[in-house]
Amino acid sequence: MDPRRLLTFRVVAHERSFSRAAEQLSRSQPSVSSQIALLETEIGVRLFDRARRGLRLTPAGDVLLEHADHVAWRLALADEQLAALAGAHRGQVRLGSFPTAMAGLVASGIARLRAAGGDIRVLVDEVTSETLEPRLLGGDFDIALGYQDRARPRREIEGAERVDLVEETFLVGLPVEHPLAERTGTLELAELAGEDWIMASPRGFLSDACREAGFEPHIVALCHEPVGTHGMIRRGLGIGFVPSLLVHEHPDIVMRPVAGPLPRRQIYAMLPPGERHPHARHVLTALREAADDFAPRGT
Repeated sequence: MDPRRLLTFRVVAHERSFSRAAEQLSRSQPSVSSQIALLETEIGVRLFDRARRGLRLTPAGDVLLEHADHVAWRLALADEQLAALAGAHRGQVRLGSFPTAMAGLVASGIARLRAAGGDIRVLVDEVTSETLEPRLLGGDFDIALGYQDRARPRREIEGAERVDLVEETFLVGLPVEHPLAERTGTLELAELAGEDWIMASPRGFLSDACREAGFEPHIVALCHEPVGTHGMIRRGLGIGFVPSLLVHEHPDIVMRPVAGPLPRRQIYAMLPPGERHPHARHVLTALREAADDFAPRGT
């Protein structure tokens, strides 16, 4: 049964008039009459009898009108529910971020949005450098944060918009009781040659920086998570490199910049190709403002 003819029948049945139904449907009377005739042919029974005072429903018409009313009610309910979901979606921005940025930069940006008022709700999900592109292109995020080594070719995703936020460097984290913790200013990396180190990898760019400074780092722990690195430094198990994005998150350890060049990472936001979320730009603006607080300034 053609649902469009069913809904046309419903209007005619309630109006008891082809002409009034045609007016309500913004169609011609012959077109409405034709749809009813086709519906009657389709189901094999008459739906209306023409009476002196207008149209009268047949017993089959009475039965069908009950179903038509129910179909119309379900469609109206679906419209309302979908409109509510669409409204909720417009107010929710899905943001993907790598863990280091989530702790400070993303949290600071969201706090700015909340302080400014409004109804934007940011839903944050963790994303790795390897999964950023497929998840962004797959529609998981309205905005996503990534990073790359500044020395490598600029990473772009076709059709997406990249906005650079801040350059991240690394500082040396020391326990508060460390002999060098009292010193202000920068440290020479060579001064730390005899220390126990906590690192993410024995072959990464940070361990390579130690080798370039003339020593092989004595690594006592391999830890990929900044929280674990921070906990071991705080308890005096060793020293380690701390991303500058987390400089405000660890007040219970001492962080010092290192003299000489250390690798830097470019932190950037990506907006997906195609139609953008109406509030994605507001979130991006808040992240750009928050990024000013995370630009390297020394200690």
